Amino acid sequence: MLSWDFPPRATGGTAAHVDGLTTALATAGHDVVVLTIAERMTDVEIVTAPATRAGGSVRVLRTAVDLPWLPPVDTVARTASANHAFTKLGAQLGARLGPAEGGAAWRPDIVHGHDWRTGWAADTLAAIHRVPFVLTMHGTERMRHGGQLPLGDPTDINSVEWWLAFQADRLIAPTRFMVEQLITGFELDAHRVARIPNGVDPTYWRPPDHPAVAREPLVLSWGNVQYEKGFQVLARSMHLVRSTVPNVRGVIAGRGSYLPDLQSQIDVEGVSDIVELPGYVPDTALRSLAHRAGVVVVPSLYEPFGIVALEALAAGAPLIVARTGGLAELLADTEAGITFEPGNPEDLARCIAEVLTDPDLAAGLMSHGRALVEQTYAWDAIASATAAVYDGLLTSTIR
Repeated sequence: MLSWDFPPRATGGTAAHVDGLTTALATAGHDVVVLTIAERMTDVEIVTAPATRAGGSVRVLRTAVDLPWLPPVDTVARTASANHAFTKLGAQLGARLGPAEGGAAWRPDIVHGHDWRTGWAADTLAAIHRVPFVLTMHGTERMRHGGQLPLGDPTDINSVEWWLAFQADRLIAPTRFMVEQLITGFELDAHRVARIPNGVDPTYWRPPDHPAVAREPLVLSWGNVQYEKGFQVLARSMHLVRSTVPNVRGVIAGRGSYLPDLQSQIDVEGVSDIVELPGYVPDTALRSLAHRAGVVVVPSLYEPFGIVALEALAAGAPLIVARTGGLAELLADTEAGITFEPGNPEDLARCIAEVLTDPDLAAGLMSHGRALVEQTYAWDAIASATAAVYDGLLTSTIR
């Protein structure tokens, strides 16, 4: 499995997805190897599934990809160069990992890439090892830009995604919305795209039972701080919320290129005294915040799925999300959260005030949210569905 992000390099939902999926596949007995980026020039590390679980292991091979002779602003060129490093690492799997069961050199049965950043390498390694190529698309460049592609990197990345859509033997997307976008946007046959939702570990996020956690008038949000995540909408809404909810405060956790602009927006809205931007927050502290928050908000302008929403539900927090893409689908026909019009701070402020001032409403959201996560989005179910895609390819004659 190839992923640009993998813990501890966890800059977005893809890292959490690949971490959860690979652990669940290993727990089910699969032999999983992850190729990803080295954080500190590390080369190889071994991560084993917890001893209390039967199953295989997740082995993580990391490679340095930052080459100094390419300009930092040339995203596509630097990514293509990084894929050279991924391919070199993947071509040496037999030597690095030793013999597999039976004494033969280790080789994969499936190559599974995530998004366009690892696509070139995943396609090449599948050809080298003569195995099927699976690609999970967590989003597309065209969708990120609302269907209108600016010239430059967005147009180039869209071209790479088009090519990969036809190179992959199967595409996986996390929502029906994404599946439809891939089929129509890339003119694909419907059977080539499988819908498998993202997952979450309910036990990891579950709040402690003793002592009982008291909810505070805290509005919490987190994620990769980019414009399309809509944190600026939340900042505007907090100006309105403070007039109706005494002692309200907000925390927007995460790193990203939009962070300076977001801080400026908070200053302009006059809420810098109640809205904090702590940057990266470790998981332990983030879970503690989620357990205390009176509401978690996912204000994205565009969101193909929204792993933060799942994490909030698993943490037992009342949830408000923008009515867009995968977020709207996640809560459709459930009572697990409230939706608001994307980009509308007045509508969001109204929803926040309702949840923070109505204990019965908040309690109902929390109860339905926990049930939704445990019944539909636990990792063992996600891993089983993914393995079924692998099995279907291995028993077909596609390659």
